[in-house]
Amino acid sequence: MTTDTTSGTATGATGRNRPAVLGGAPAFPDGLPLTRVRVPDREGLLGRLAGVLDSGMLTNGPTVRRLEEEAAALMRVPHVVAVSNCTAGLMLVLQAAGVDGRRPVLMPGFTFSATAHAAHWAGGSPLFAEAREQDVTLDPADAEARLKAADSPAALMATHVYGTPCQTEELQRIADAAGVPLVYDAAHGLGSARRGVPVGNFGLAEVFSMSPTKVAVAGEGGLVATRDAALAETLRTARDYGNPGDYDTLFPGLNARMSELHAAVGLTWLAGLPERVAHRGALVAEFARAAAGVPGLRLALPEEGDTSTFKDLTLILDAAEFGLDNRQLAAALKAEGIDTRRYFFPPVHRQKSYAHLGQAEELPRTDRLAASVLTVPLWSHMDAATVRRVADAVVRVQPFAAEVAAALGRV
Repeated sequence: MTTDTTSGTATGATGRNRPAVLGGAPAFPDGLPLTRVRVPDREGLLGRLAGVLDSGMLTNGPTVRRLEEEAAALMRVPHVVAVSNCTAGLMLVLQAAGVDGRRPVLMPGFTFSATAHAAHWAGGSPLFAEAREQDVTLDPADAEARLKAADSPAALMATHVYGTPCQTEELQRIADAAGVPLVYDAAHGLGSARRGVPVGNFGLAEVFSMSPTKVAVAGEGGLVATRDAALAETLRTARDYGNPGDYDTLFPGLNARMSELHAAVGLTWLAGLPERVAHRGALVAEFARAAAGVPGLRLALPEEGDTSTFKDLTLILDAAEFGLDNRQLAAALKAEGIDTRRYFFPPVHRQKSYAHLGQAEELPRTDRLAASVLTVPLWSHMDAATVRRVADAVVRVQPFAAEVAAALGRV
């Protein structure tokens, strides 16, 4: 018996809709990459790049300042400082915030490793906390308990995972009570909003990435948003080796300047960002409708009233209900021509670089969630028909889960 693939119900063994891993026709025979970059205004970008080259100024010029100004206006925040990348921005913010002496910096275990690397390089010691079940952002209750138990904590860090805003109000309350600065790894969050307030306005500072996988791209680069004028001034010095202009460095800074060429690229992507974020949200809603009712499948979604960039479209699987774990589903989707990633696995507290901290067994919820997530393709210029085909490919695998698992076991 053959039934509609969007219903989550089974197709007969002889039906035409068998998944590719079982011999069916692949959904994307030419392949579908996880990300695909398309310059939104190629002619405009070429004009900006020509202007930079004609000026003879490749760094410390007006293009970076314009990017900072336009980003600040977009986020409705008074200060934005452009840097070479998000990790360097985080390092400099944590340094300016007084992180030193290998004191604990509390952060989620479910984040990209750069969050922890920045704390380490700034002089702190990562201390990991659990993720929320609903959206895999930092769990405020668990963070509060671990922060209270920590010996002389230096800072609280949180990540807007996949562009989903954190519980900013609770986290600020917790940071204030502990007397520590709150810093956000907002790598995914340029264009997100918490209850109508743009991400960029929370904590001591929020640091964004503009690398090629993000919704706003500079090639490589980052932005630090803050409402603290003194911090912004410090960061402008820190990104230039700590040199105030007379080569008598005030502190050990970094070469963390964004080039004029990267800023020109960033300006091109900043234009039209709200519209691209809205389009990505509409595509995720389309996927959710197409995959509704599939056992053991849900999406990592923001709370009602929040806006996510959906830097990633991420599935969360209950392997017992779906019938496959995320590795098996990834293999099945690979047969369909669909690229996937397990963002973020392993979680940072289980990575070799932080094994010495001894937290490998302390975050069971994070471990379970990290072993359950699978990110599927989503681009800002993807159309609804393509995202429905991706959803349909996921949907048609599930009724054959036992057969797929057996087939994969023989590979």
